[in-house]
Amino acid sequence: MAGKHTRHAGWLFLGAVALAYAIAFIAEPSVARAALTAGWDMLQGMLPAVGLIFLLLFLSGLWLSAERVNRHLGSASGVRGWAAALIGGMLSVGPVYAWYATLSELQAKGMRPALAAAFLYSRGIKLPLLPLLIHYFGWDYTLVLVCYLCLFAVVSGWLLERLIGRPAPGP
Repeated sequence: MAGKHTRHAGWLFLGAVALAYAIAFIAEPSVARAALTAGWDMLQGMLPAVGLIFLLLFLSGLWLSAERVNRHLGSASGVRGWAAALIGGMLSVGPVYAWYATLSELQAKGMRPALAAAFLYSRGIKLPLLPLLIHYFGWDYTLVLVCYLCLFAVVSGWLLERLIGRPAPGP
């Protein structure tokens, strides 16, 4: 029964928003027009990220077979899988929501949840900003911070896998 309600929830929400805009156009046309313009501008700003998401999903569907994902990011990936997750997170660019669909697709093909968590955690290390961090805080601070972020990315991934009940061989 819950599935039937959730299928229509999107359409109900869209209808409610359309009704709210119709009422706004009747009550205050200039405010409604400004809101629609701002919404359109935001949608145009998001289109490149959404396009990137679809491109990555398409390419991952072509290139990443379940066997390949299992070998490199599955439960037997070992240290190589952790390194790939950490480095991939550091190199990833753009908004984090752009990566959710890709990581979900990879998990469906066998990626360990621990590696997805480590990927997301290691996004806190921004390689282009490291020179600025070194300039303001010095080498020692930067090195300790990066090591702690990598360590806690692995720890959080390992703990996540333990909490959700999937097997989590150590890094």
